[in-house]
Amino acid sequence: MAPVPGSGLAKGLAVTLRTMTRKSVTAQYPETQPALPPRSRGVIGLFEENCTVCMLCARECPDWCIYIDSHKETVPPAAPGGRERSRNVLDRFAIDFSLCMYCGICIEVCPFDALFWSPEFEYAETDIRDLTHERDKLREWMWTVPAPPALDPGAEEPKEIAAARKAAEKLAAAQAESRTDAQEGQS
Repeated sequence: MAPVPGSGLAKGLAVTLRTMTRKSVTAQYPETQPALPPRSRGVIGLFEENCTVCMLCARECPDWCIYIDSHKETVPPAAPGGRERSRNVLDRFAIDFSLCMYCGICIEVCPFDALFWSPEFEYAETDIRDLTHERDKLREWMWTVPAPPALDPGAEEPKEIAAARKAAEKLAAAQAESRTDAQEGQS
């Protein structure tokens, strides 16, 4: 059957009329803050204490927007007779958010959990050169990172926690046994 001439136009106008009668759902942004989903990606926060300046994040970044400077520092021996060690000290950690594509590769490759997603999204600047944020600003954003979701109660215990618990139980059993031996020796 051939379509009736003008039926497409009538359908389009019907959709327009239906939409015109509905209430607008536009949220006026600065006055009304959006309801963000938990763990949303906003900006990258730096937990500086965990950073060992391994440079993995900067090497793996496809945009090369992470800038890291460091120097070596000699650390005295931990025990007498030990040898001195050298360690990297972070001098500069900056991310150029005008280049960043928010892929999260830097966060995934960090072996020491120094980088996290923060839900903070209000960091616009009038000059593009001001979008390079140094470690002080990245550290401020670290405190807006939400806590990780709770573990699934039905999941098995992590290997690390299970091993630590078994070692603590063995140590407690050995201490209890030595106490009973000491009490028997006194009587």
